[in-house]
Amino acid sequence: MTVDPRGQRFNATLSAIVLAVVLITGSGWLLAAQAVVFGIGAVLGLRYSPYGVIYRSLVRPRLGPPAGMEAAAPPRFAQGAGLVISVIGVIGYGTGLIGLGMAAAAAALAAAFLNAAFGFCLGCEMYVLIKRVRPGRQPVAAPESDKEVAA
Repeated sequence: MTVDPRGQRFNATLSAIVLAVVLITGSGWLLAAQAVVFGIGAVLGLRYSPYGVIYRSLVRPRLGPPAGMEAAAPPRFAQGAGLVISVIGVIGYGTGLIGLGMAAAAAALAAAFLNAAFGFCLGCEMYVLIKRVRPGRQPVAAPESDKEVAA
């Protein structure tokens, strides 16, 4: 499955705005709402993400076709990373560890801003790095016969 990279930047822009408001207001509830948005994108897929629905219905029809599409797996992984960071922040705000909540919201904001402003998806890069480092399955070699074939 592929996604429009412009949609990912749109999603990141909305996420960055929400996360900036979280830092300004200290609202754990708003961070929880953003965590739900990340969770929907990670678990159900980018197609069902609330920001993705907004992009597809209101923004994309006004744009021309994208120059290219990208694989959905890296941005979906990035949504999962955003979910984890946001949940840590919600726990921080909810337990009175405001510094933890702010640090998590700031980390998520930094990642969203990088994608929104520069098109650099930190979570996507993490996905690629993990895929490179993680040992893959090696193909099982076919057993060689005892007789060699003469050419």
